[in-house]
Amino acid sequence: MTKVLVRLRQIALVCCLSTAVIVVAQPPPAGSHCPQNTSEMYARLRTVGLDPGRVYHVRDASLDRPGLGVSLEDGTLTFTEDICGRITGAFFVGDGEILLRPPNRTERASLDLFTGMAILEERFSSAYLRFNNDTAELLQPRLTAAQWTNDQFKDWDDASRRMAEYDALRLFLDFSHFLPGSSPAQLQARFPSFLHLHLVGNNLGVFDVTWDEASAEPLWAGQLRTKDDVGFLDVWTSFAPNTAATAPLVRDDLVVSAYRIRASVQPPTELQAVTEADVQVHRGGQRAVLFELSRYLKVDEVNYDGHALDFIQNPALEGSQLARRGNDVIAVVFPAELAAGQVLKLRFHYAGDVLSDAGSGLLYVGARGTWYPSLGMVPASFDMEFRYPAVWTLVATGKRIDQPGDKPAPGQPDSAVRTAHWLSERPMAFAGFNLGKYLRAEAKAGNVLVEAYGTKGVEKTFPQAPPEVEDEVPELPPGSKRNVPLITASPSPPSPARDLQAVADRAAKAVAAFSQWYGPYPYGSLALTQMPGALSQGWPSLIFLSSFAFLSPEERAQLKTDPVNGILEGQVLVHETAHQWWGDLIQWKTYRDQWISEGLANYSSLLLLEQQNPSQFREVMEKYRNDLLSKNKDGEWLRDAGPVTLGQRLISSHFPDGYDAISYERGTWLFHMLRSMLRDAEAGSPSARTKASAEEPFFRALRKVRERYAGKAIDTHEMMQVFEEELPRPLWYENHRSLNWFVESWIDGTAIPRIEMRNLHLPDRSSAGKVSGTILQKNAPDNLITAVPVYGETTSNTKIFLGEILADGPETPFHLPAPAGIRKILLDPNQTILTAPK
Repeated sequence: MTKVLVRLRQIALVCCLSTAVIVVAQPPPAGSHCPQNTSEMYARLRTVGLDPGRVYHVRDASLDRPGLGVSLEDGTLTFTEDICGRITGAFFVGDGEILLRPPNRTERASLDLFTGMAILEERFSSAYLRFNNDTAELLQPRLTAAQWTNDQFKDWDDASRRMAEYDALRLFLDFSHFLPGSSPAQLQARFPSFLHLHLVGNNLGVFDVTWDEASAEPLWAGQLRTKDDVGFLDVWTSFAPNTAATAPLVRDDLVVSAYRIRASVQPPTELQAVTEADVQVHRGGQRAVLFELSRYLKVDEVNYDGHALDFIQNPALEGSQLARRGNDVIAVVFPAELAAGQVLKLRFHYAGDVLSDAGSGLLYVGARGTWYPSLGMVPASFDMEFRYPAVWTLVATGKRIDQPGDKPAPGQPDSAVRTAHWLSERPMAFAGFNLGKYLRAEAKAGNVLVEAYGTKGVEKTFPQAPPEVEDEVPELPPGSKRNVPLITASPSPPSPARDLQAVADRAAKAVAAFSQWYGPYPYGSLALTQMPGALSQGWPSLIFLSSFAFLSPEERAQLKTDPVNGILEGQVLVHETAHQWWGDLIQWKTYRDQWISEGLANYSSLLLLEQQNPSQFREVMEKYRNDLLSKNKDGEWLRDAGPVTLGQRLISSHFPDGYDAISYERGTWLFHMLRSMLRDAEAGSPSARTKASAEEPFFRALRKVRERYAGKAIDTHEMMQVFEEELPRPLWYENHRSLNWFVESWIDGTAIPRIEMRNLHLPDRSSAGKVSGTILQKNAPDNLITAVPVYGETTSNTKIFLGEILADGPETPFHLPAPAGIRKILLDPNQTILTAPK
């Protein structure tokens, strides 16, 4: 019992039952207690316990919804205490069963990876429910009066009170309508139905299932799991059942159109800021709105129309549904429900320690994405002014509109504090800044200024190169002692400042190439700023570049970096530069589309590598292939982590590095396959060419994507529709100009087939004729479709492209015309398909 209770404290509650139950926020019954202010309401929701007067025996009760069924077969059920005359939870102990049916092969495979079942059928011994709908009334006919002993009741009541806080903020969004200020008419508004079930399964242990009609994917199941002392939130499945009744009710209800930020930065730790946000209400009815903001920034005041608003800050707990969206939130409560068409001008005052000193004049900005209150990745205009010590250099997203010499802040000497003013050149999904004691270098890509900022040293935690050992040890006379160590002096520590010009030059070359392929660079300038740590990020006009990316090839060699990994480290700044187009100018719509940004940015960097050093390009692609064909230490194939469309869900206790391997590496292969098959099918030219041409169908399609979706978000289906416009006739499937086969087989799939050939027939070498044979796809799904380039090899070892065959399923016969002199047939000799070796 104790172990179960401890586990219950750790798990995020999120279960739900699926249909769109109509929930009407009617006024609370007369005489019922309803909290009258924000803090009291939230405190009540997060600490509500069980009601000793509502203990029942339950038998053969069911909660059936699309894709999900829950049975409470026999046991004891206790409801929670009233809040505003409503029951919001229950605790069940006894025998129950859950049945969950994912709608497609991707979700069934994901569920099977974690549970061993493609359809979840699990018996459970206890369940904690939290809801905002009429679940209590639905269960009532199956209840008869019962009672628990005092000790039993205390155990479950304590557990319920602890677990109540996980869903408190989600319920607060609804129950805020019961605060003073809502009219009876407004209280008739429909709430998005929410129900969460936290289960102790007989075989699977503790896990959660959630239904939230406010989510684009209402039905979710998962489990917190610790492996090798690391905690993971394993997402078993997440989807929208195939019914119009479960369409999300809340999506982009409010957006911020403009930010005005006045910030004071006090190294080494503190940021103080006032942010004004213009919020447009697209769909009315809200009393409380969630903004993202770092938990390390304490909000002092939120002001609207000259009045202070109530707010709740940072209550999202680990593992909860809100934490999955972003664990740093602030709920702002308005005096009355918002109306569609309103424009709100909000003012936030906040401060906190979000910076840290990494040494060598480097600061780590810990809240790069949440240092101002936002409503998510929706493009907005930014007007930012910073005050900071003059001994530091500050660089931000957008265009600086004052001179680099700055101006003194009021009342301060020039040498003490400076100010810098930055404006966005076009709406941006996010904004940021970086600070350091930088040196600077610059280069030009046409009219685009490219700046590189780096310090003379690296952070304190940067790995040191091992000392160099002499290759030959001189022999000593017998009996002599060696007084001189065999180790030479350690290599000199790396200095990013030494390589600033090389960094600026490489980025400028990338900007020039990408501008030719994808269309003009989206902003007026690009700044690359050194940042401590191993990770880099590319934001609009500003790149946070890891110290590792400033190293020269010689410095990377001193760190004894694996040769192929050294190549990849050298590609980081090019990869992040490509994000200026893919990720910044054009965002992804949902987590299922994030692979577009990462895969395309990564492939863009490798296209430049292919032009400069084709052999290194092939080494990297081969490494990616081998990674994707590897197994974890439990013997599970990495490819079984899931398709690229699972996004961050690929990070799990089974595959901690699954996201990087699948999104980046398989994503890169998918774009390489797409580019190669489009080019070969259109021009009949071999993919062995290493010079990327802007006139290839691949780049023509991407320029169309840029023209249509600049400043917008795109999903996978929309991107494939643009590529279909450039689809050569040989790639039409069943006479349809469609890439659905590529999406279903490769983007939504995980296959890495082995492709072979049999029944080959060649014409006489002395004359032209037809070649025929059968293409085999082994270790692959029966419905896999692959565009396979077929080549003929002549007696002089020349490879001639014969055509592209859509191999459909395990066996596909083919017939292709061939010129005279063909002595051998080759399938994909240039390795443009992600296949397993024979």
